[in-house]
Amino acid sequence: MDPSRQKHFSVVDYVIFAVLLAASAGIGLYYALSGGRQRTTQEFLLADRSMRCLPVSLSLIASFQSAVAIIGVPAEIYTHGTQYWFMGCAYVLGLLIPAHVFIPVLYRLRLSSAYQYLELRFSKAVRVCGTLTFIFQMVVYMGVCVYTPAFALNAVTGFELWGTVLVTGLVCTLYTTVGGLKAVIWTDVFQTAVMFAGQLAVIVVGVQRAGGVSEVWRKVLEGNRISGLDLNPDPTERHTFWTLGVGGVFLMLSLYGVNQAQVQRYLSSRTERDAVRSCYMVFPSLQLALALSCIMGLVMFAQYCGEDHADKLKSSSRDAMVIYFVMDMLQGLPGLPGLFVACLFSAALSTISSAFNSLATVTMEDLIKPQFPSMSEARATLVSKALASSYGLLCLAMAYLTHLMGDSVLQVALKIFGMVGGPILGVFCLGMFFPCANSTGAVTGLGAGLLMAFWVGIGSIVTRSSKTELLAPSCHFVLESENTTSALQTTFRNITRPSGLRRFYSLSYMWYSGFSCFTVILTGLIISFLTGPMKEEDVTPGTIYPLGEKLLCFLPECVQKKLCCVTQPLSEEERLPPQHKDCNGLSCGHPPSSQEETEGLSSQPCCHNVEQETAV
Repeated sequence: MDPSRQKHFSVVDYVIFAVLLAASAGIGLYYALSGGRQRTTQEFLLADRSMRCLPVSLSLIASFQSAVAIIGVPAEIYTHGTQYWFMGCAYVLGLLIPAHVFIPVLYRLRLSSAYQYLELRFSKAVRVCGTLTFIFQMVVYMGVCVYTPAFALNAVTGFELWGTVLVTGLVCTLYTTVGGLKAVIWTDVFQTAVMFAGQLAVIVVGVQRAGGVSEVWRKVLEGNRISGLDLNPDPTERHTFWTLGVGGVFLMLSLYGVNQAQVQRYLSSRTERDAVRSCYMVFPSLQLALALSCIMGLVMFAQYCGEDHADKLKSSSRDAMVIYFVMDMLQGLPGLPGLFVACLFSAALSTISSAFNSLATVTMEDLIKPQFPSMSEARATLVSKALASSYGLLCLAMAYLTHLMGDSVLQVALKIFGMVGGPILGVFCLGMFFPCANSTGAVTGLGAGLLMAFWVGIGSIVTRSSKTELLAPSCHFVLESENTTSALQTTFRNITRPSGLRRFYSLSYMWYSGFSCFTVILTGLIISFLTGPMKEEDVTPGTIYPLGEKLLCFLPECVQKKLCCVTQPLSEEERLPPQHKDCNGLSCGHPPSSQEETEGLSSQPCCHNVEQETAV
């Protein structure tokens, strides 16, 4: 029986799915009624800075491993082979650099919003520009995250698509609004376990029905789906080792280095050491998640040999093939379809709730509090909850626009992060690594980076044309030799290679982050030198990472000073930013800390005269 004609959710499936939603809402209610009951912005937005590394690390992966990845990566592997798997190489530097560069700088400044750093380093105008850019990025991305699992549930149950979108958005809004960041992090922990369980169930059943591991391996080899190391340096090639392994580093930095959704988790940690450890612990989890998604795509190919059944689900997207595969493999197995749909919704809920909370934080801390400095703590907390609810409703509207996009959900999501996240990364790099950069250069650089990123991104959409697939949809596609394969692929590329401006528009979407980041840095430095470089004594201590000192340590100190490489260290008195130095009941909301919390940079409130230590 064609699985696309059979809506096969059993009672058990409905129960599993309902338990997921009920458990997520229950965690939110628990934290709304326990502890400080989310009565302060510190508790609601930063979990009282009391989280340990394990839940933070699981929350970090859940925030990134959305339904977009669970659906999009298997579809990518099914269509184009395992080249995307090299993205795992980018995880190394993409997590090491945030752990040793961005986390120490941001954590020691005791911020609530990552974009407070931009005001400390540059000016209020740069902070507002960075905040507005992040809000735009996350609002658009939320639409993709909500729509993806809703489409899956519609396919396997027949539920109305937009009714499903509404349920997802409302449940997520509920526990985010009432439970704050603690609820978000602990629901992420629960939802991460559900994600892995759902993917494993599909893979195990799929391998069994495809004839076993050896049969799956034989078919993917014969179907030419195991990709070799492609060292082609051409940046217009969609996926090569360089686009994934190097371009992907900039994408990871924009996500795990300066994205508020992730930075907020670092800032909620008890100590700096916990924050760094949580970043390290993300690495094996991300590699496991990537491996499961890629294996799922290979099992799909072993089952269907590259055939396209997406039209049977009334969709032209390759992403629909993943849903068809799940329906086909799990039909007749009560509970497993519900587990996989719960897996998708877990991924979506974790990502969306992170977005709601981070958006509420930056809006409150960067846009509202500076305008109303005398706002009471109770009112500030109420406004924060109202903001989280408002962004929840806004994402429902964005979900409607998502289904109008033609690209795969994976490519759409990564384009969004590249086009908007890259310029934000560029501003932070300009501030941390170049003491001479000034506010005018930062604002101009951010504008130039966004302009170039959208120019390339929109140009690629306008000039997009359908391309013939390089990989044949057959499990018996074996050419006589590798040389023949290389020759055919080279011929194909030479024939279809665009020229002129169209070639510029064909830049791989994996380079968007790096391209826009370097545009911001280069433009910012040029404008800074033209308008007068920032003097060393005018730079706020603690906002510069001594990159020049580390890279040029072999030069005399006098030469380093001329190159603006020597910076002032952060003194004990200047460890906190100005808004944390007085205890007026508004900005000093840190809870008293126990003695053991003084490990690393302690969580002591600014009004307590306790010696602070710095983690090694």
